[in-house]
Amino acid sequence: MTVKDYVAKIKNKTLGIEESIRPFLEIAEKNNKDLNAFIEIFDCAPQIKEIKKRLDFGEEMPLVGVPIAVKDNILIEGNICSAGSKILEHYIATYDATVIKKLRDAGAIFIGRTNMDEFAMGSATETSYNGPTKNPYDTSRVPGGSSGGSIVSVASGMSLVALGSDTGGSVRQPASFCGVVGLKPTYGAVSRYGLIAMASSLDQISPSGKTVEDVEIIFDQIKGKDEFDATSRKYEEKNTHPVKKIGYPKRFLEKGVDEDVLKNFYASVKKLQNNGYEVEETEIPYLENALALYYIIMPAEASSNLARFDGIKYGLSVDTKDSIQDYFETRRNGFGKEARRRIMLGTYVLSSGYYDAYYKKATTVRYALQKSFAELFSRYDALIMPVSPTPAFKIGEKASDPIAMYLSDIFTVSANLVGIPAMSVPAGTVERDKKALPAGLQILASHGNERRLFEIGKHFEQV
Repeated sequence: MTVKDYVAKIKNKTLGIEESIRPFLEIAEKNNKDLNAFIEIFDCAPQIKEIKKRLDFGEEMPLVGVPIAVKDNILIEGNICSAGSKILEHYIATYDATVIKKLRDAGAIFIGRTNMDEFAMGSATETSYNGPTKNPYDTSRVPGGSSGGSIVSVASGMSLVALGSDTGGSVRQPASFCGVVGLKPTYGAVSRYGLIAMASSLDQISPSGKTVEDVEIIFDQIKGKDEFDATSRKYEEKNTHPVKKIGYPKRFLEKGVDEDVLKNFYASVKKLQNNGYEVEETEIPYLENALALYYIIMPAEASSNLARFDGIKYGLSVDTKDSIQDYFETRRNGFGKEARRRIMLGTYVLSSGYYDAYYKKATTVRYALQKSFAELFSRYDALIMPVSPTPAFKIGEKASDPIAMYLSDIFTVSANLVGIPAMSVPAGTVERDKKALPAGLQILASHGNERRLFEIGKHFEQV
């Protein structure tokens, strides 16, 4: 069922809330041991009791009873929120994130907290302290990351929709690998209050679901200005005229993309053209610099944000009877290998003598990239690219080669650097080891133009 169908059945009482939630919980209990999508599956009985009470009072709830999985870096009051890390494995959230409060008010039910790369640092959901999540299409392969658990919960029927976070493709890439829809909203469109920050100028809480309409419904519930997040803004619809012209950066796609993935992308181009869109080749200046920019700016912000985990305020604390040594040992024991790597990278690019050479230069080129996208969106209603240069790869295949892992983000990081909305929609499959693995089409639009993504995505689904 779609979200709309699901809510309608509960409202007209052809489905009870308990019986509607039960299949999701049964699938989760049966399959989570193999897929490791959830770190914890919640007891939903108290939530169901509260929703039924509100229904009895005649309260209107647009998401009544909708089961939602939540990434383990989004705070739900009274529940553990560990960000996939040992350093926070016993931390209990003291308040609801704004998106959680909005969804709770809308009548949603939270199924559980989902597995993720530690502090959202990864493209495979392999760096989690809780072990790797597996792709439901081939359990020897990764689901993508860092929001792999949330995406797998949707793809495998453990939840109807899910929340993740997208810093450089962390919802779109696993959505592509697992055959679901994943949206990275405009920066500031959704409050980040209650999200454990990795890179504050890049992070965005992001919904995923089986259909574009499902994702649109969740986005409409969580968007908007929040007094607790100074980077959020009032959401205003822009450029509502129908989409006509779409561009794609052909030259940028010519190297490093698997042949069948590229063939799949051009089949998507043909599909859009057959659906009445004008699709043509274009150039995106500075796009070739995007990955390098990302891996300077993101670690710098991550090293700053993760400095708070010192063994004193909250989380893991290693007592050595020496306050300075306590700090070192807490961080050494609490952070995994990838988190430590990115903290050291970020500290380096922010250090005296290197700040101007790396971080300052990266922010200058980031501004140039933003201008190039703004110019393109004056000529095109939307842009398209692949989501990833490959389909899902084997678990462990890239774990020892961080550069190869980072290249998985080559098509997705630009949207975060520029702050524009981008969405992955299922676009067929490619074959590996005699198994059909999903591939996604990425659609990008200018700031505040999520409706263009939804329009194109819905047409694409129907053809």
